[in-house]
Amino acid sequence: MRVFLAIDLPEHVRDELIVLQSSLTVGRPVPEENLHLTLCFLDEQPEEAVEEAHAALQGVRARAFTLRISGVGSFGSRSLQVVFADFAQCPELVELERRVTRSLRAVGLKFPKRRFRPHVTLARLPKSLSAIELDKVRDYLVSNAGYRGSAFEVAGFSLFQSTLMPRGARHEEIARYELAVI
Repeated sequence: MRVFLAIDLPEHVRDELIVLQSSLTVGRPVPEENLHLTLCFLDEQPEEAVEEAHAALQGVRARAFTLRISGVGSFGSRSLQVVFADFAQCPELVELERRVTRSLRAVGLKFPKRRFRPHVTLARLPKSLSAIELDKVRDYLVSNAGYRGSAFEVAGFSLFQSTLMPRGARHEEIARYELAVI
């Protein structure tokens, strides 16, 4: 199973992101139903490992917290690959990711190590951009650098199965883990 842990976004935040996406005319936009904040990508795992992960995640304890999308950015060292919505700094989010990762490694799960950079992917860009397309992406990044979305409460996170399809991935929630509400 190809699985990951993520914070699902409330509908009003997804609606805001769809509007934010609409002014980006380059690349393939992420479908609304796939907009999320990945905490940890576990990649392909045997079913037994997913069950162990589920058991470990039930023991993760953290308080609910508030998040806000703040600005946009891009990934790609040599060429731009992804445009994303960024988040305002949130120590509680960083701590949640640390606890999730630690609990999974404690039960022996092996998955790719990546630096945690909280974001929501808005669009995937083609492997090579023309000069005009590159200018459009850069203009988009500059004009939306000061973007601020609505604040929203994070009351839990979920384990998702990702099935790769010809037109992109289909994500299905297979478990949810609640955070303590203050």
